[in-house]
Amino acid sequence: MSQTADPSAGRSVRTRPGASARALHEAYDTALLDLDGVVYAGGQAIAYAVDSLATARADGMHLAYVTNNALRTPDTVAEHLTELGIPTGASDVITSAQAAARLVSEQVPAGARVLVIGGEGLRVALRERGLEPVDSADDDPVAVVQGYGGPDMAWGRFAEACYAIARGVPWFASNTDLTIPSARGIAPGNGAAVEVVRIATGAEPQVAGKPLPPMHRETILRTGAERPLVVGDRLDTDIEGAFNGEVDSLLVLTGVTDAAQLLAARPEHRPTYVDADLRGMLTGQREVTAVDGGFGCGGWTASVRGGELALDGEGAALDGLRALCAAAWTEAGDGVCALDPGKALARLGW
Repeated sequence: MSQTADPSAGRSVRTRPGASARALHEAYDTALLDLDGVVYAGGQAIAYAVDSLATARADGMHLAYVTNNALRTPDTVAEHLTELGIPTGASDVITSAQAAARLVSEQVPAGARVLVIGGEGLRVALRERGLEPVDSADDDPVAVVQGYGGPDMAWGRFAEACYAIARGVPWFASNTDLTIPSARGIAPGNGAAVEVVRIATGAEPQVAGKPLPPMHRETILRTGAERPLVVGDRLDTDIEGAFNGEVDSLLVLTGVTDAAQLLAARPEHRPTYVDADLRGMLTGQREVTAVDGGFGCGGWTASVRGGELALDGEGAALDGLRALCAAAWTEAGDGVCALDPGKALARLGW
């Protein structure tokens, strides 16, 4: 297991990125890959993703794709990945809709009616668990489940959820990501839609998706992973989900998280490894060491100086970022580093 951070649970605080002498695709049996911002963006493959995943798969690593987007079915996701040049079967895709459907099925009778506020992915997942999706609060549902419904979801769907919740039925949400990447930029995600219903009803949903345990459980049940590596671009879902599941993680900088946010990460958001893109799965990870006055990685030394993060030396930009992580996270301890990283990151081109 990685060094993780939750003092209240007796786990140690991660103060620097981890090191690996072996390539990560050889050190772990299964990659649990996020999709948006990791494998593709705006529907198109991210640079180096196709070739990196092909190499990892050819060398024996099991690739599983784990997404909080409950709109698309596993079949649809698998077809999309295959079209991008990443051969994928539906069984290799795990969605928050599946995690939510399992959570619902454990609390309602078999064959029960469930009001769906979302898309086809939720409907398919509920049927897989033997439940009947319905569209109206007047269909006598025993639960409400809400997932991302896409940009064309009608406002009236939220009203149906509110009517049913007001009658006392339990409310479930696939995930609470406030935003979702799109080809044109960042759009409102299911979390924004959940807030609409929360404000209107005063209720709280049971949430299944990353970073919460139901999603991790669903993933492990479906993949059988024994040495999983979570690969993601978001600190608050992918990396925190790995933390909650007590497994190692790789943050790639091809999505929503930038270098400054990484340096300011609180303990549960600190990844085991950090790399530029999915090529990082195919390499080892250089060690960050304590040196006089700071932390060294490659040709760089990072330290706290004059009330800000400082960087001396030269070398690969990623090594400099790893050294800065050690300086920032050590300074922050179990809190958040508030030191200005601007000058140091500018040296690295960030």
